[in-house]
Amino acid sequence: MLAAAAVAGFVTSASAQMAELKIMAPAAPGGGWDQTARSMQQALTQSGLAKNVQVTNVPGAGGSIGIAQFVNGAKGDGSQLMVMGYVMVGALLTNKSPVTLDQTTPIARLTGEYEAIVVPANSPIKDAKDLAAAVKADPAKVTWAGGSAGGVDHIAVALFAKAVGADPTKINYIPFSGGGESLAAILGGKVTAGISGYGEFESQIKAGKLRLIGLTTPAGKGTAEMPSLKDQGVDLEIANWRAVVAPPGITAEQKKVLTETMDKMAKSKEWTEILKQKGWDDAYQSGDAFAKFLTEDQTRTKEVLTSVGLVKS
Repeated sequence: MLAAAAVAGFVTSASAQMAELKIMAPAAPGGGWDQTARSMQQALTQSGLAKNVQVTNVPGAGGSIGIAQFVNGAKGDGSQLMVMGYVMVGALLTNKSPVTLDQTTPIARLTGEYEAIVVPANSPIKDAKDLAAAVKADPAKVTWAGGSAGGVDHIAVALFAKAVGADPTKINYIPFSGGGESLAAILGGKVTAGISGYGEFESQIKAGKLRLIGLTTPAGKGTAEMPSLKDQGVDLEIANWRAVVAPPGITAEQKKVLTETMDKMAKSKEWTEILKQKGWDDAYQSGDAFAKFLTEDQTRTKEVLTSVGLVKS
């Protein structure tokens, strides 16, 4: 009887509304992680899955500062989550961070998004062919604005150089800790090109202030308005992904509550609407499958970063 009651209590607590949830975006406001955290806040509160959701920003070094604070300060706290993704996997490797993702508790992968390369509307660069020619002529002369060093933006630029026959170790990449700062540099003509998820550039592209050079989508997926780099002869395909992890030291029950809350959020009409609005792909995966993916992706990313000279073997 006691065992049955304990099981019943476990199920009830796991399926009940979370009273409070804190979500850390380990980056400055305006970028993808910040947008993800605030979108989660909106979906969780509007769907009634959580009563009170707070978002905090801890910017710096591709999430290295945020993860250190999270791992050391939130240990054992089942009411906290941190947004992370492919950017952090690379940034922790390039920054030689003493804190690693192995110290967190994987919960769920949420979204996927292809990278977009843009130039200011008045740029002489009209398409991927023009950009490829400029990079091949002198990779150091072409300046790129993107997210943190070693992240998906940086990796994509190095792979672009490699694909067009330029030396990827010679690229001139300028990392920004927030999407707002990067966008300002591109719009102000301070750099040759910018790279990020399409969602961060969409409004400026539609307003005619930025020109979309290409997306890192598979061949045959591009259109006249949304050209694929592969369809323009540049062999580059890469996708960003974003996820949430919990602190170390949480109990099995706390992990179950957080995972079930994310599972329900991912199925909610509120979240579905946000994905559509932001242009994010639904890449939802939780539990052991996500933990396995995260381990494999860290290995794969280290191999890529080493091959383009961003990490020394």
